[in-house]
Amino acid sequence: MPIVAMKDLLSDARRGGYAVCYCESWNLESLQAVVEAAEELQAPVIAGFNGGFLMHESRSKPESLAFYAGMAASVRNAGIPIALILNESDDFAQIAAGIELGFNAVMVDHERLAHEDYKALVKRVVAFGTSRGVFVEGQIGELPHGWNGVTGRKVITDPQEAKAFVDETRVHALSVSIGNVHILTKGHVPVDLEALRRIREVVDVPLVVHGGTGFPVESAADAIRLGVTKFNFGTTLKQVYLAAVREKMAAYQEPMNPHLFLGMGGSEDIMVAGREAVKKRVKELIQKYGFALRPAGSA
Repeated sequence: MPIVAMKDLLSDARRGGYAVCYCESWNLESLQAVVEAAEELQAPVIAGFNGGFLMHESRSKPESLAFYAGMAASVRNAGIPIALILNESDDFAQIAAGIELGFNAVMVDHERLAHEDYKALVKRVVAFGTSRGVFVEGQIGELPHGWNGVTGRKVITDPQEAKAFVDETRVHALSVSIGNVHILTKGHVPVDLEALRRIREVVDVPLVVHGGTGFPVESAADAIRLGVTKFNFGTTLKQVYLAAVREKMAAYQEPMNPHLFLGMGGSEDIMVAGREAVKKRVKELIQKYGFALRPAGSA
């Protein structure tokens, strides 16, 4: 099955009363896990990589996006509806390169940009991407971070600001802040569904929740009814991956055969352990936050 347009993926979700999970990858094993999990559940899914991470200032040099786009050949052969997104990039050159390399959706990040600069970038990306059939997601509001307690600014999305932003930029989807937290490493946070309702009243494009790891599962169905068609997950996937790799690595001591632990694919292989842990968690997320919430009898 070829990659599906994100517009169609989210339109189907909206009509069907469910959401599609974006499960972020960072290497071959995690991407394979996302695709296999969705195939085994026969659920639509969004795969992709974080553009901001791939060019983060902590790296000695930016990663070549071509390597990551190249891994997406498996996405194009998936047996379920799937889209491929370049997530959270604020660099037009990287976004344009990603589009040319085959990403059919992009999320333009705003964390480091002033509002007017961000709006101008989104308009530029929409103009560039729309002519190439690429879906563009923007964001209004600010999410705090949660790796050391909940810190940083929290700015709940203002409905009228969101409407003006969507009207001016013609962005195709909008990420919102309703209490959700980026990179929450423990527990869940309460969310403001009334704020979401007010946004939905004036914004008609698909709504997106970033920080899905800390989003309370008991609020997922209500959020979907109020217009959320995409949940983003990343932190929880890396947590289970690291835990699985750490457990397998504990058994390795030199001069043991390293091939058994890396690359042979058996029960001791740390890459297999990481992949299977991620696949299990992706299936749980789809069932709790996404496709399994669809009403009985829907497509």
